Amino acid sequence: MKADLTKRLFKAIAVGSTKDMDLLCRKIIAEEVDKGHTLLANQLQTILKVKKPTHSVEPKIDSGKFMETLPVSRRYQDPLVVRVERSALRHFMVLPDSVEARFKRIEQEYTAKDRLASFGLKYKKKILLYGQPGCGKTMGAERLAWATGLPLVKVRFDALISSYFGESGVNLRAVFESASAKPCVLFLDECDFIAKSRNNQNDVGEVPRLVNTLLQLLEDFDAPGLLVAATNLDKQLDKALFRRFDDVFEVLAPGEQEVERLLQQTLSAVTIDQNISWSHLAEKLIGMSAADVVKVAQDAAKSTVLHGKAIVKEDDLNFAISEIYKREQV
Repeated sequence: MKADLTKRLFKAIAVGSTKDMDLLCRKIIAEEVDKGHTLLANQLQTILKVKKPTHSVEPKIDSGKFMETLPVSRRYQDPLVVRVERSALRHFMVLPDSVEARFKRIEQEYTAKDRLASFGLKYKKKILLYGQPGCGKTMGAERLAWATGLPLVKVRFDALISSYFGESGVNLRAVFESASAKPCVLFLDECDFIAKSRNNQNDVGEVPRLVNTLLQLLEDFDAPGLLVAATNLDKQLDKALFRRFDDVFEVLAPGEQEVERLLQQTLSAVTIDQNISWSHLAEKLIGMSAADVVKVAQDAAKSTVLHGKAIVKEDDLNFAISEIYKREQV
């Protein structure tokens, strides 16, 4: 097996990409066939066809019975939450060490919740993530759901807010009551309206009442799972939020090392030029969100495939970077 193919296989294993691992295994089989190693190729093909076991060592939740009846809005009977299936959860993140440590601590505390309880200690269950768009807040919530084995339930604020007096609060209480019935990660995504200071005189009507209701529900929240809120705001965070969450931290944009790792791991399933200057590319992408860095690598890979080329080169990545900058200037 070529060293390049071996490295790509190990990278795919490291990031947990089943699709890439399958593709690389088939390339290995094809190479053995080309070499005339028919017996070995057939043996490898047989191994690849073995049915995966249905059991798992990952944490299990009785997800089949979770929220059999989703909470719905009082007036229009619209679902107030959306459940994200486990197979759709993104969980591999490349983060600065300080942010990675915060996520790991939350996961460790949840895993050890019973042991902590025996000492009269509570695990961190209310988490507020903030940072610029595309930095990974939503993926952070998905990662926590994946690592803990809890179902991810995303609140639909569009269905929750009503123009009728008091209905928004009733809808929100229904969501929290449902989350208390079964363990889950209750995700309040882009909740900027609550993160802003309540002193904003421009807010009138139902929203300020909902803000106060949510603050009270956060204060009393003691469900068996986790609650994760995400906001793009940083300087306008309502001070009242801090004491209602067990942990509040910023999901930072990737630094130079994180950019290099994101580029390399996103390209792990394709052949790349060994002479690429990753540090030079990373310098150009400093300040970009993790989502944009991943897009650069994906666009370069797709361009290579579409043009029938075998190797992703630095020029392909530079072109993808220039396209990102053009988009930012629009």
